[in-house]
Amino acid sequence: MDAGIPNADMHIYTRTGDGGLTSLFGGKRLSKSDIKVEAYGSIDELSSFVGLLISSLKDNEDTLFLIAVQKDFYKIMARLSGAEVDLSYLEKRVLDFEKKIDLMDEKLRKIKKFILPGGNRESSLFHIVRAMCRRSERRVILAYIEEREVIKYLNRLSDLFFMMARKYGKEHEIFA
Repeated sequence: MDAGIPNADMHIYTRTGDGGLTSLFGGKRLSKSDIKVEAYGSIDELSSFVGLLISSLKDNEDTLFLIAVQKDFYKIMARLSGAEVDLSYLEKRVLDFEKKIDLMDEKLRKIKKFILPGGNRESSLFHIVRAMCRRSERRVILAYIEEREVIKYLNRLSDLFFMMARKYGKEHEIFA
């Protein structure tokens, strides 16, 4: 087990999904269009875009932070697919997100109007991952309403992505 995620044989193709079904952890088969598959699939997509964002950053501290978030995503996806993964640590992560948000908020000008996504590449990418994080949150709520720690984590993370968009685009913010 690595990083709290159960090991599994990883084959690139298995042909078992050719009929439109996929397997959850433990072998249960679901349609690839099932909302549960959509929920953890949206987190997988979010993780990929966070990877794109990382490739644009020069700040090593933010890069390491985002890599840790990607690792959280894999634990969350494992849990949502049925693996017994302990996510109790997410509560502390949410508190860390709140501290980061508060520190950034102190350094940025107060918001008086809506901010349009854009400004520069990094800020735009943070806005994209913020919106994707909100979508993932909505999907998890539809499929896994009992996963409160995941919902809270995604909710606060999207707030943090908004603040990071502001941090990286502070000289280029465009207000509605």
